[in-house]
Amino acid sequence: MENYGSDSKSALQAKYDAQKIAFGPIMFQAAMALRNLGILEYLLRKKRVGGDIKTIANELQLSEYGVKVLLEAGLSLELVIIKNQKYYITKTGYYVLSDKLTKVNMDFTQDVNYEGMMHLESSIKKGKPEGLSVFGNWDTVYEALSELPQKVRKSWFAFDHYYSDYAFPEVLPHLFRSYPKKILDVGGNTGKFSIFCAQNNENVQMTILDLPGQVQDAKKNILNVGLDNRISTHSLNLLDNSIPFPTGYDIIWMSQFLDCFSQEEILGLLKRSYNALGKDGALYILETYWDKQEFEASTYSLHATSLYFTAIANGNSQMYHSNDMFKLIERSGLYVDEVIENIGVSHTLTICKKK
Repeated sequence: MENYGSDSKSALQAKYDAQKIAFGPIMFQAAMALRNLGILEYLLRKKRVGGDIKTIANELQLSEYGVKVLLEAGLSLELVIIKNQKYYITKTGYYVLSDKLTKVNMDFTQDVNYEGMMHLESSIKKGKPEGLSVFGNWDTVYEALSELPQKVRKSWFAFDHYYSDYAFPEVLPHLFRSYPKKILDVGGNTGKFSIFCAQNNENVQMTILDLPGQVQDAKKNILNVGLDNRISTHSLNLLDNSIPFPTGYDIIWMSQFLDCFSQEEILGLLKRSYNALGKDGALYILETYWDKQEFEASTYSLHATSLYFTAIANGNSQMYHSNDMFKLIERSGLYVDEVIENIGVSHTLTICKKK
């Protein structure tokens, strides 16, 4: 693995950054409250003239004390600044309030991860998603998805779909250039990708392969758009390597899927893909690798997402370094035929074929 990061900051800055970590969970809640209680929105509306504590409290029907402590926390968070006893929203405050990516990530952290992340250390020791227990008794979050509280489901799917929504339109030209007739969508979840493909190519037949709970959700969505004549479903335990994937497909598609599994489990899925492909077939893998990111914010987000996999999702997967994945592809008997970078929001498309 190449070198990453540096240790060149001053001791004073390092100590300050350590305090940010120490109080991070508390200050995150302050940021959520500033957003959800309407304080940042008020300051955005008053961005030219600012707002004082008393007026903000009256307008939003909050106590002056509550507004005061939140805004003072907002100063250290750099969400607001104060000039002449009036508060003004900053650029960072604007992104927390109005940027869709930031909202999706914050809601995912709050609703899906926050309480369960208290169990991270136990998850590391046991190799199981101990934090998932705050929602119920399941082995993985994927088994739980259809039964999680509505707010948690909403934030989970918003997080999952945000990244794929930007990638899917850019993927189609690469996917359809070989004129595939049949595509197996492994880990197709709610059917969003299969529906998108069928709506944009009237000649392709899609099959969604996933767990029974996800397949049931996908069937409903397929029926709602009237595509049940061109999109079928196939349910199985994806981790049971004794069950082969169905055959006869030109392309096997995996989007934001393999990061949901351990390296040994990925190897099993890749080997089953190898066995299911014909000699001219191809496996298309769409993933976000932390070493392939152009911006530090993306790398930071992916490292944090790995901890969600550890404590909440399944206890043994992560957002991988690209070298990890390419080694597994090689071990499976496949080879990397083509790599296409910068798909959607920080994705890499890898096209694999049989040796």
